[in-house]
Amino acid sequence: MQVNIKIRRYNPEKQAKAWWGEYTLQDCSRTDSVLDVLHRVKWEIDGTLALRRSCAHGVCGSDAMRINGANSLACKMLISRLGKEGADSINIQVEPILGLPVLKDLIVDMEPFMEHYRSVLPYFINDEPAPADGRERLQSQADREKFDDTTKCILCAACTTSCPSYWANGKYVGPAAIVNAHRFIFDSRDEAAESRLNVVGDTFGVWRCRTIFNCTNACPREIEVTKAIAEVKVALATGKV
Repeated sequence: MQVNIKIRRYNPEKQAKAWWGEYTLQDCSRTDSVLDVLHRVKWEIDGTLALRRSCAHGVCGSDAMRINGANSLACKMLISRLGKEGADSINIQVEPILGLPVLKDLIVDMEPFMEHYRSVLPYFINDEPAPADGRERLQSQADREKFDDTTKCILCAACTTSCPSYWANGKYVGPAAIVNAHRFIFDSRDEAAESRLNVVGDTFGVWRCRTIFNCTNACPREIEVTKAIAEVKVALATGKV
């Protein structure tokens, strides 16, 4: 199978403007991922191509990018899903995720995203002494189910950088940060729900969400992101967790 791939290229050391690099690969398999194709471009055609990747199994979240106009992990997107069934050639367009500064080619600066993530205190907070018998702090299965879905976030930024509200104003804390706030707000063992609700309830918090569902569609871990945001809104409106 032939793959025609168009990649948004940018190298600030050479020129100020981005450009499109176009490459053609032969003998690709329908089971190849977009990451496989990008590797071939880098290893066989142009070694200057820059991209992030690590595990190649959809766990690390490092290779989030915009593929044919939608955010996805390059390692999870098979090229067969991007063309017509039985076609002899496939056209693919790859760009860096939107809303974050591009450092080079497909690599973006994740610091603004991580700053929002850190702002919601994404770690367990409980100042009470641990159980004297040395056991863990226990909770019921029902309590665990309240936040089970939001524990799956891999911080790939696919949800946040698919959000028009984030594109419009980078001060918006974004879906990923709210998902990680949700994980601890609804944890019955944690004691900092109020502090997190203060963060996500301010001017650039959850009320910036317009319920467009781009974030849910973009999540490679199939987290119900929009639902989680709605649950945080309810907690803010009712004062109940």
